[in-house]
Amino acid sequence: MTLSPSVHTVRGPVPVADLGTVLMHEHVFVLSEEFRRSMPETWDEEERVADAVTRLKALAATGVTTLVDPTVIGLGRDVSRVALVNEQVDLHIVAATGIYTLSDVPDFFRSHGPGTMLGGPEGMTELFVREIEQGIADTGIRAAFLKCAIDADLTPGVERVMRAVAQAHLRTGAPITVHTNAAARTGLTAQEVLRSEGVDLGAVVIGHSGDTADLDYLHQLIDNGSYVGMDRFGLDILLPADQRVATVAALAREGLADRMVLSHDASCHIDWFPPGVREAVAPDWHHTHLHDQVLPGLRRAGVTKAEITTMLVDNPRRYFTPPGA
Repeated sequence: MTLSPSVHTVRGPVPVADLGTVLMHEHVFVLSEEFRRSMPETWDEEERVADAVTRLKALAATGVTTLVDPTVIGLGRDVSRVALVNEQVDLHIVAATGIYTLSDVPDFFRSHGPGTMLGGPEGMTELFVREIEQGIADTGIRAAFLKCAIDADLTPGVERVMRAVAQAHLRTGAPITVHTNAAARTGLTAQEVLRSEGVDLGAVVIGHSGDTADLDYLHQLIDNGSYVGMDRFGLDILLPADQRVATVAALAREGLADRMVLSHDASCHIDWFPPGVREAVAPDWHHTHLHDQVLPGLRRAGVTKAEITTMLVDNPRRYFTPPGA
């Protein structure tokens, strides 16, 4: 008898078949941790946790059952805090390993590893593998996927992290999500680097692809084998909502719903902006916007119920199913 594959979540392993409706790129907390600790007046732990619980309960009430959280080193990841929230919300939260940088590697890795002054093996890969196979820090919470990032340029640091992520993927089978800059078309650059390391691009989500209405670019990403993350609904400042909806609908009409995943890239709390700015500039950038407004808009644009299920249920299930399972 073949056992059903499972995915590790903050609360433990869950059968992939039970993930249900999945938002594939969301955050609970995004923090500048050293500054947070240096300015305690900006943070109330009890208040922030309670607010996150309220927000995620509202998300769960829409019928979403799984939140995929690509918060990694460089974004203030603290899975213990996320676990405290998750204790109070009936939601699967999937944690990630990796490093978020748009320029240099963290100083911790600057002087040792391939191509550095001291040389030696790639410590980032060893860290990522440990967090997937054993757990993050001493929490016992295992990461289930890998995250790296590229902005407008492939810097040496960004490339080194990306190759470390690729090597960890090859050793563990964990899938990959990449933060990319759609305007600069750097999803293609990420695919080139990952493919050169031997990664099957079918195990990769090219994140933030929905920030463009350039169908030629999106077709190239899909033709190369990856999923495209239409995952910033609510960030109209980067691309208006009607163009985001029209782009998803256009690809769905071409039979490409099976290559798209949906989300917001929202967070319960992000300290990158002064208080009130996020709400003023992007009032729809929150975790329930997809179900409140986007899905009705997609249906009006001709996207079928089956296609929406493909993007929210079937594609995430395939993404987290190990090769050969």
